[in-house]
Amino acid sequence: MQIRPTTEQDLTVFVDTMHAAFGRFPEGPADSEGMWWSALEMDRALLATTEQGAPIGTAAAYSFELTLPGEVVVPVAGVTTVGVLPTHRRQGVASAMMRHQLTEVRARGELAAVLLCTDARIYGRFGYGPATYMQRMTVQRHQAAFRPAHGPAAGSIEVLPIEVLRRAEGGEVLEAVYDRYRRAQPGALSRPHRWWAVGAGQPPVSRAPRYLAVHRDDAGVPDGYASYTVTESGTLTVDETIATDDAVATALARFVLDHDLVTQVVFKQVPLDHPLRWQLEDFRGVQLGDDGDWLWVRLLDVPRALTTRRWWADGELVLDVVDPFLGEHGRHLLTVRDGTADCVPTDRAPDLSLDVRDLGSIYLGGTAPSTLVRAGHVQAHHPGVVALADSLFRSNRAPHCLHWF
Repeated sequence: MQIRPTTEQDLTVFVDTMHAAFGRFPEGPADSEGMWWSALEMDRALLATTEQGAPIGTAAAYSFELTLPGEVVVPVAGVTTVGVLPTHRRQGVASAMMRHQLTEVRARGELAAVLLCTDARIYGRFGYGPATYMQRMTVQRHQAAFRPAHGPAAGSIEVLPIEVLRRAEGGEVLEAVYDRYRRAQPGALSRPHRWWAVGAGQPPVSRAPRYLAVHRDDAGVPDGYASYTVTESGTLTVDETIATDDAVATALARFVLDHDLVTQVVFKQVPLDHPLRWQLEDFRGVQLGDDGDWLWVRLLDVPRALTTRRWWADGELVLDVVDPFLGEHGRHLLTVRDGTADCVPTDRAPDLSLDVRDLGSIYLGGTAPSTLVRAGHVQAHHPGVVALADSLFRSNRAPHCLHWF
């Protein structure tokens, strides 16, 4: 087996091999504009081949920015299209590609790789841990009344089909609003301009027909949007709501919940701490479902990762971190003062012992260290350290990721 980088000339064989690995057929030719793979960066893609050159596996990465707690933005690799042909599975192909890819990511200076996990049994052994979570909310229209405290928000809402908005304003409105949102939201990923330009991804990035409710502030500047469809049966489904503050998010929620000829509203992929049920007269008017993980994080430079994000408590922890996949082991003294951290090697006795995948899960503040201690994943070496770890690793805002890749 060999692993080689790809070029633009490899796009067709790459797309065909990737689809074959998942038992699917491409929706169109590899060079078709608007397909989700239109945003692939072929200089960051890998092909696994036999010694004779026949393709047997694929892996790729996007160049994203990830927002850390404290509105710190860092470059990361967005791992995607990892697949092996059924004829060559369980022969070490995926492991070889993952090891090759992580070596390249580290060489580029990216402190982490992230992915959306297709099989939770696979990616933990490569060092990835679930770090953000999401759920679906469904509200029946007859239960959608807001409590009196939530009056109309300032600003205005304009509704346009997405193709009209793109013609009128060049597609820059959504791109600009999303960029403002993601820079303040821990766990959010950037959406590079190329994604919007070629319509790659899921709505509203893709060219799929959608209505856009665009919120503008009193000065007429767009500061939020909701992308949605309405079925003949009366279900309004919101693909995503992007808002630069809670008041705008509430205004957009009120708009879709007040939509005529609708019997129920479904909000896809919302954070676990979404406040809507607390805003309604009927607390039970929101039905929750389809909760699950979304963004998985894999740290590649532990000291740099820990000193880059912001912190909301002071304290000191000795972390003993093992990385079985890359064969690495380090003991780190983490010292946090006034929102910033120092992290240096130490030979002191550890406070917590954990796998790099578990460190990835707690890194953004979406998973409490105490949860992983109770689960038996993280070992706490003395009383009191768990409460300190929970206090240190919490975020000022629950991490959330909407971007699909």
